[in-house]
Amino acid sequence: MNPDTLNHIRAIAFDLDGTLVDSAPDICAALNAGLIKAGLASADLDTARGWIGGGPDLLIRRALAHFGIADSDGALQAQLRQAFDAATLAAPLKYGHVYDGIADMIEGLYGVFPLAVVTNKPTPLACAVLGAAGLLPFMASVHGGDRAEELKPSPAPLLAAAQRLHVAPHELLMVGDSSADLLAARAAGCPVVLVGWGYGAHSIPEGIEPWHVASPAQLLQEMMSRCAEQG
Repeated sequence: MNPDTLNHIRAIAFDLDGTLVDSAPDICAALNAGLIKAGLASADLDTARGWIGGGPDLLIRRALAHFGIADSDGALQAQLRQAFDAATLAAPLKYGHVYDGIADMIEGLYGVFPLAVVTNKPTPLACAVLGAAGLLPFMASVHGGDRAEELKPSPAPLLAAAQRLHVAPHELLMVGDSSADLLAARAAGCPVVLVGWGYGAHSIPEGIEPWHVASPAQLLQEMMSRCAEQG
C-alpha cells in the first residue's frame, strides 16, 4: 500500500478474533460444549483454529464436515449454534487473551481516530468478548455479522461501518489478519493492513502482497507519525 494513503485515514476498523484477541481457545471450548452435548467427538485446539474466520455458522459446518456429518442436518446445526452462543456469553474470554501490545495501541489511537470492530462474529458475542477484554469502551461501533446482509469477504460490513462512522470508505483503515479482511477492504475501497500475528496469514492469495505490521506498537507509531506530519 502506498504510505500516502495513510494521510486520508479518519477512522480505523479492527477485526476481532486473531487481530485484537487470541480467542481460539474460547471458540474451541464453546464449539466443544455443543459437540459433546450432541454426543459427538470434541475438536482439538489446533484443528479448530483453522476453522475460525467465517462466523459461528461456518465454524460449525466446518466442524461437522471434519467429523463426516452432512451439513444438511439443520436441527443439529441449530443445536450446536445455540450451545456455542450460550457458552460464549457465559465465558467470552476465559481461556484466551488480548494480544500483547493491543491495549496500549488502542489507548494510543483512542481520541485520535474513531475506532470500530468489524467482525463476522454476531454483535452480542463480539461485545461480550470486547467487554471481557476491556476494549469495549474504546469502540465507537461494533459491527458484527448480524448487522449486514453478507459477511466478510463481502464489502458490505465495511461499507456499513464507514457509514456509521461518518467517513468515506477510502478514509477507513481496515486492520485484520486474514484474506477475508483483505478482500473485504479491497472490495469496499478501504486501505488495509494485515497483522503479523493471528490465524489467517496462510490464507492470503498468492500474488497479493498487502501492507503488514509486525506488532501493535508499529501500527500505533505509523499512524501517530502520519498525524504529526499533518500538523
